[in-house]
Amino acid sequence: MDQQIPLLDITKQTAFERYEQKFKALADQKRLHILNLLCSQKETCVCDLSEMIDMPQSKLSYHLKILLDANLISKETKGTWSYYQINTEEINHLLSPELCCLFRPSSC
Repeated sequence: MDQQIPLLDITKQTAFERYEQKFKALADQKRLHILNLLCSQKETCVCDLSEMIDMPQSKLSYHLKILLDANLISKETKGTWSYYQINTEEINHLLSPELCCLFRPSSC
């Protein structure tokens, strides 16, 4: 059962740059906590997140921006409030066997 997992049709340099941004976003306990909270919610208002994580909205917005830029979460604005949810497709892709192919090509 030798299953091949194809890499996306991009250069290795581009792949490394994409993963670097995502791993930098994940390399912070506060952002990991935010992602964990969003995993258990369908969509969450920034005001509720601020209370759940006990963080001022301004500081929370900084962390949310990093997660948004890495495409790990998505945002929808309704009126004056922003609602966030986990980007399941991107998280699944990040944790996929495809990433392993960059570091263990003999198993791909």
